[in-house]
Amino acid sequence: MKILYGVQGTGNGHISRARAMSPALADQGLDVDYLFSGRPAERYFDMEPFGNFQLRHGMSFVVKNGRIDRINTLKKANPGRFINEVRNLDLSGYDLVLTDFEPVTAWAAKLAGKRCIGISRQYAFCYNIPKVPSGIGQLVFSYYAPAQIKLGCHWDSFGEPILPPIIETNPWARDIQSSLILVYLPFENLPALVSEFNRLSHTQFEIYHPDANENKQFDNVSVFKPARHAFQKSMSRCSGVIGNAGFELASEALHMGCPLLVKPLRGQVEQLSNVMNLKLLGLADSITEIDSEAINQWLEDKKPVQMLYPDVASELAKWIAQESTDRPTATVHDLSARVWSLVKGRTNIPDTQKQSNALQLPV
Repeated sequence: MKILYGVQGTGNGHISRARAMSPALADQGLDVDYLFSGRPAERYFDMEPFGNFQLRHGMSFVVKNGRIDRINTLKKANPGRFINEVRNLDLSGYDLVLTDFEPVTAWAAKLAGKRCIGISRQYAFCYNIPKVPSGIGQLVFSYYAPAQIKLGCHWDSFGEPILPPIIETNPWARDIQSSLILVYLPFENLPALVSEFNRLSHTQFEIYHPDANENKQFDNVSVFKPARHAFQKSMSRCSGVIGNAGFELASEALHMGCPLLVKPLRGQVEQLSNVMNLKLLGLADSITEIDSEAINQWLEDKKPVQMLYPDVASELAKWIAQESTDRPTATVHDLSARVWSLVKGRTNIPDTQKQSNALQLPV
């Protein structure tokens, strides 16, 4: 089977999920080409697993100082270019399209009548799960990257046919340094982060940030360029993780048993919903601003929560290898039930309370 796999490149979470899927798909003997969109070519790193991948501009948003900049997002949108990218993408040599919320491949498949499976956190919001109400957000989840089968990921099934997080499940052995905190806040201003964390001189912070041109030390704060191998090593050593409320980083931290503090990207419905769900399920703490006093309080009170997720990528790759146009939809439910039965760990709220309490939580 020949597959085109489109991956949203705006954040590293989509790419991390594709890193987990790549060897699993190869193990099934599937021939996969990769296409990425959403960031400049020079901003991609450690892309060896994806071979001779393709790049497109796609559609994305502009972020400034931890907030979506809606005006500049609209100014930089180029619908004509996007339409041309969709129309000019030749899918004639592919049997199947996979999309991790990547719009060029998704819309090209829709126009060509090609079978398309969506694999992403965002597709979970197409189901009846707790989320921050947003009409615009729901339109984005439904139409930004359309797919015939939508396989969403979440930290709980909420009784819906969605999957646990798709992560690399063979993490580094933990060698915890009690004073070390890993920080990944790519949408925040880097000098401002360094200044705020310098106030907490009793703690060592390792910050990975896309604006870092070289690795530097600023007293108790170490700043690193993005690098997957080094980042995983830091996570294995840290006593806690501070990050934006992206799904994949939170999932990796939970799998490793790292206490987690999240600061959502303002104006981004998915991250606001992620905070709601993390708090609902008792999996993480949150802040609304990067504030040294609030962070210091978390450092004093933080407690680890561990959720051991199975190798969802391998289970999903097996399912994809068996995919055919007449495959009954009910098998999505079977796949979901099977992988959830393999999750080890539990959330801190009874199933009967999840839906009733969801929208009462502060974000």
